[in-house]
Parts: sequence; C-alpha cells; structure tokens
Amino acid sequence: MVKLFLIRILLVLFLCVSGKVKAQQAAEERIIVRVLTLNILHGATAKGDFDLDVISELINSTTPDLVALQEVDFKTNRAKNLDLTTELAQRTGMTSYYAKAMDYDGGAYGEGVLSKWPILSAKSVALPHQPTSEPRAAAEIIITISPGDTIRFIGTHLDHLKENRDRLMQVKAINQKLAGGDHPAILAGDLNDIPTSKPIKILESQWNAAYLETRLEPTFPSNDPKKKIDYIMYAPKAAWKVLESKTICDQIASDHCAYLVVLEFLP
Repeated sequence: MVKLFLIRILLVLFLCVSGKVKAQQAAEERIIVRVLTLNILHGATAKGDFDLDVISELINSTTPDLVALQEVDFKTNRAKNLDLTTELAQRTGMTSYYAKAMDYDGGAYGEGVLSKWPILSAKSVALPHQPTSEPRAAAEIIITISPGDTIRFIGTHLDHLKENRDRLMQVKAINQKLAGGDHPAILAGDLNDIPTSKPIKILESQWNAAYLETRLEPTFPSNDPKKKIDYIMYAPKAAWKVLESKTICDQIASDHCAYLVVLEFLP
C-alpha cells in the first residue's frame, strides 16, 4: 500500500515537472520581433546640434530587432560626411541597409533600416512623386528570423506636404510593389498622415496597422505629441500577433517620438 502511494506521488511529481518543461520549451520557441521606427532628423537633435550618440542610446534603450530610420543622410556636408546608417548600425550592434531617395548636399538623403539578423538580400524602391516634390523611397530587406522562417522588412518615408497627391501615389505604389510577396512582411516608417486619412486607409486595405483606434499613440511632435504620423504595419494578418505598442518621446533625440511595436510571428 505504501509502495503504491509512493509511486503515485512520484508520478504526480513527474507530470508536474514534465508540464513545466514543456511550457518553458513552448515559451522559448515563440518568435518575438521588436520593431522600432524613428525619424532621425538627418542626425541633428531637436536642440539643433549633431549627436548620433543620443539617437543610438534611444534605439538601444528599446532593444529592437528591426529598426526603420527616416531622414537619413549619407555623407552630406550637414552630417559631417558620415554614413549615418552605418554609424548607427555600429553603435547598436546591428546590420544595415541604406536606400537613397535623392542626391543632396554633397551626398544623399533617404531611408535606412537596421536588423539584428543578417540581411539575405535588399533593394531600394523609388516611390512616385510630382516633379516639384522631394523624391521618396522604400528600403526592403529579406531576413531569416528563425530556421525556416523568412520575412521582409520595409522602411519608408512618405511625402510631407499638406496636399496629399504624392502620398496617394506613394501608398498605391507600396501596395502594388511591396504588399503580397513570397514572405510575411512588416512595413514601418513616417507616413506623414493621420489614421483617418485616405492614404492610410489605402495602405490598410493591404496591411494591418498595429495601433488601436481607441489608443492612437500620437508620435509628433516629440515635445507635445498630438498627431499620429509614424506607423508599423504587417501582412498577412494571420502571420502576426501584436503583443505591445508604445511611443518613446525623447524631446532631444528627434522631433518625432520613436514608435515601438512588439510582434509575435505565427509561422
């Protein structure tokens, strides 16, 4: 009788330990992706000086896996002839890709993306614009985030003018050229329009926005955020689950708040 009782106790203990081990393994196998978007004001801080360490400290404080950077200079005079994407990659311990939107001030101006994973391939996609408007681009990288799981990450910066003609052309081009594709995708950047606008609604016909309509999380200006113009979106819907979203409003690092979204990948 005692022997049978001891066997039952040992069986219960075994099942408890086994259950905990399986739960721990399941938690470890979850694929979590931390995504940050930040307009870096071509390396200048909101004080008007030039301090990449302030920007990199903000990025590092969020421990991101992927970062979309806007207003990124490449060896311009105003940015001290530095390649800002590479400089920030070195300061954050990430890999990087730069997409030029236009020639500017002795160098170039465009978008940068950072990744904690090696970049398998990358391309720059020029976005349409009126002849008198600033050119815009999207930077797309393909990365493997776990064995057998490959995704696309796209960083972009849409036109800033009040009249939305360029933004309408640009979101249609993004949907045509970058939505769909062979791999699940994340789209991040400064889209320069509010959630109820026509350009954002067009994007949301193909992409799922991470924000809740009941909690918009304004991102601009960083010293008193009133408008949401920075976004993280994903596709397809079944491939991703939003775990967390928040703004980080450093009034010195940029005139935009950084926007962080934590996603779980559902392969």
